[in-house]
Amino acid sequence: MLILGIETSCDETSAAIVKNGRLVLSNIVSSQVNLHKKYGGVVPEIAARAHIENIIPVIRDCFDQAKKKWQDIDAIAVTYGPGLITSLLIGVETAKTLAYVKDKPVVAVNHLEGHIYASWLKPTRNFQFPISNFQFPILCLIVSGGHTMLVLMKNHGEYRTIGQTRDDAAGEAFDKVAKLLKIGYPGGPVIEKWAKKGNAEIFDLPRPMINSKDFDFSFSGLKTAAIKQVKSARLKMQSKKEIADLCVSFQQAAVDVLVFKTIKAAKECKVKSVMLAGGVAANKLLRRTLRDRLKKELPNTLYLAPDISFCTDNAAMIASAGYFHAKNKDFTSWQKLEARADAELGDSP
Repeated sequence: MLILGIETSCDETSAAIVKNGRLVLSNIVSSQVNLHKKYGGVVPEIAARAHIENIIPVIRDCFDQAKKKWQDIDAIAVTYGPGLITSLLIGVETAKTLAYVKDKPVVAVNHLEGHIYASWLKPTRNFQFPISNFQFPILCLIVSGGHTMLVLMKNHGEYRTIGQTRDDAAGEAFDKVAKLLKIGYPGGPVIEKWAKKGNAEIFDLPRPMINSKDFDFSFSGLKTAAIKQVKSARLKMQSKKEIADLCVSFQQAAVDVLVFKTIKAAKECKVKSVMLAGGVAANKLLRRTLRDRLKKELPNTLYLAPDISFCTDNAAMIASAGYFHAKNKDFTSWQKLEARADAELGDSP
């Protein structure tokens, strides 16, 4: 089964064609990072205009790369939410139009669900790891610029959120600290780059809610603590060494909390697999630390992490999630398909 995926939830315009939920035949991503870099964050109006300009060329390129035609496509999967409403509308309206014109069924995919299914994907050059190896129940740690949450996945399409951030998402905190340090955007990759040259012992930053009895997160306090260090006389943003030390300390504190809470939840929920998902899943320290802690404390638990190329927003993950919906004939009439900025995982569109 071939699924065309369309993703425009934020600042990437993406289209992909995926076979049977796993094999990526094409995955075109038009990034807007350079458009938003000077603002230190995504400007919704600018993002929407860029999506309008890019969506049709991106879809055309994805067909060319996959060497497929419209008659080969079995269904269209599109992100309907959550995200920036102005961005979501471009993808949703494009999918509705194509569904009508090409007479194709539509699958409405939650953006967070898409991130979960990124671990199902394998580039054609590295196609391995049979799907039978995905053992339920799975604990999913979703970490991105807009969300930080722990989701218990009992089977395909069955989700229960057991923990989430009470304030800033982890990725959002990375962006804000990087912006204050004036080291670039997006914050996650630039802080990780600076952290390689730093000493994590220099700055003593808090690990918020690490000992709370629940599985919730909070990164506002960590962000504020980092900001106080920036504004103190000790760090005048003139010393590259001090900036690197703060970056590595901030990154280490965030990773410590994320991994500790995930391991705790995995033990209590007695899961068979732990999955990392979302844009921050590309962080090498987080990937390595979670893998090593699982190997040490839960050696029989399967560790799943997406290929780094599929961590950030892309349409291949949407097509993968869409495949599992399409298998169950879980389609949405194009007339009823609507974008929803506040969509929650497990909601019906």
